[in-house]
Amino acid sequence: MTNGRSGAFPSTAVDWLAPASPGTVLAIGKASAATANRLVRVGNTATITDKSSTAVRAACHRYPALRGVAAAPDALPFVPCSFSAVLVVQGMHLLPTGLALDEFARVLAPGGRLCVQFTVRDDSVPWVRRLAKILRTYDPDAMTSGAELYSVAGIAASPHFPVLEHRSFRMWVPITRDGMLEMVSSSPRLAGLGEPEADALLDEVGGLYDSSAREPEPLLLPYSVLCWRATVDHSELSAELRLPDDGLQISL
Repeated sequence: MTNGRSGAFPSTAVDWLAPASPGTVLAIGKASAATANRLVRVGNTATITDKSSTAVRAACHRYPALRGVAAAPDALPFVPCSFSAVLVVQGMHLLPTGLALDEFARVLAPGGRLCVQFTVRDDSVPWVRRLAKILRTYDPDAMTSGAELYSVAGIAASPHFPVLEHRSFRMWVPITRDGMLEMVSSSPRLAGLGEPEADALLDEVGGLYDSSAREPEPLLLPYSVLCWRATVDHSELSAELRLPDDGLQISL
């Protein structure tokens, strides 16, 4: 699904990630800033957090509608039930999963949602599969998402977020021949190739572009915007603590 404009972030994804009614969003990590700003445009307020105060200032400078607080995701300086949604973009795999999910549940209001987004290249288009095959000849890990997406499984295992919903949205981004060669050259692993290998790789990529594009139009690089959301369950936070019958009791 798209919103009809090449290169535009799909508005349907924004609508799906947004709180059920306009509310307060806590965006975790600097990578969440752009999506948080999109949520502001549809009537929400948003606070961006990052462990780096420099990253927070940069995000707020670029998106003035955002409020900023420097904080670790597993030690959030907010009172319980402060937010309608917690948003994590491109960064769930970087968090201390258990501790962070405990904190997200604590700061979410009843009925609040945890929302996770990853944008990845879509290998289902034939020319993209051929590009991936070429790149993996030189770097077996090229154009893979692996561990990042597996991190979402930790949410489903949490008692705070028992029901995890998933949707995928398509986004098409125009890319020129020079842009594709630059994208390949800037990859950290591929940038370290020696001159003969690098030249051979760029020749292959250029040939792929020439055989796939319809001049003068650029190729459209397909991305999948993968989204998950889960409504918080506070029952684990409010459950009565029960000691085992054979526990040691100390009287003072």
